[in-house]
Amino acid sequence: MPDTLKQRLSASGILSVPGIYDGLSARLVELAGFEAAFLSGACLSFARFGRPDMGLVSAAEVAESVAVIRERTPLPLIVDIDTGFGNALNVQRTVATFERAGASALQMEDQLMPKRCGHMRGKQVISSGEMVGKIHAALDARRSDDTLIFARTDALGVNGFDDALERAERYLEAGADAIFVEAPANLEQMEIIGERLGSRTPLIHNLVEGGQSPVQSAQELAALNYRIALFPASLLHLFIPAAQNMLTQLRQSGHLNALRDQMIDLSIVNELLGADELLAASKQYQYE
Repeated sequence: MPDTLKQRLSASGILSVPGIYDGLSARLVELAGFEAAFLSGACLSFARFGRPDMGLVSAAEVAESVAVIRERTPLPLIVDIDTGFGNALNVQRTVATFERAGASALQMEDQLMPKRCGHMRGKQVISSGEMVGKIHAALDARRSDDTLIFARTDALGVNGFDDALERAERYLEAGADAIFVEAPANLEQMEIIGERLGSRTPLIHNLVEGGQSPVQSAQELAALNYRIALFPASLLHLFIPAAQNMLTQLRQSGHLNALRDQMIDLSIVNELLGADELLAASKQYQYE
């Protein structure tokens, strides 16, 4: 079994965490040797529902996805819980439900519902006091100290950098286990965040293709005193153009011969997903 996420964050070094959205993506991340996975609310909305990241996915739908993924992998799982799906009392139920489903960490943001992707315009944020209350509610609701509560502020793009820093300080003081200042506008802002907060708490940053990040790699983040590098949508950002290309080829030619060397066989899919292990396990229940 992997170390708990709490144990991993107590060690040195940057933690690169790919975004996932289902059991297959979770399995691929595990097989690739990563130490944790991030259930991205955006990618769940994209992949399962074909919808943009605008708060359209319910808590029950995310919790179901957490349970499915946890059944498939023991990897520490960071789960995006958007705004906590309501007020402080809703947050408590969300934390209890998601922890029971198998989340290792819950990442909550201070946006006003209906929320939207952190790199989109038109966001709104709740008061810092309301968010502090929701953090306390989340901490009170968790049953295990190994379940971490990550606090994200989206205030930088709404109220400016100073307010975002002040909120980050308040959320850390409230007891958040890690801090995420979303969408810094430039490298200087990231340096200030790292200097002020990086020695006191794990700092999180999104590396989103097409987003607003001033840096592009986990190594750059480590140099800035960050600890968690999220790659929330990279799998989907690669999959979508590949899928579009395949579908175009199929529609135009009626076959996929030109792409065959880029594709795997059904037998390899079964091997990746452990079909032989399941068949072997079933034999112990065969009686004559």
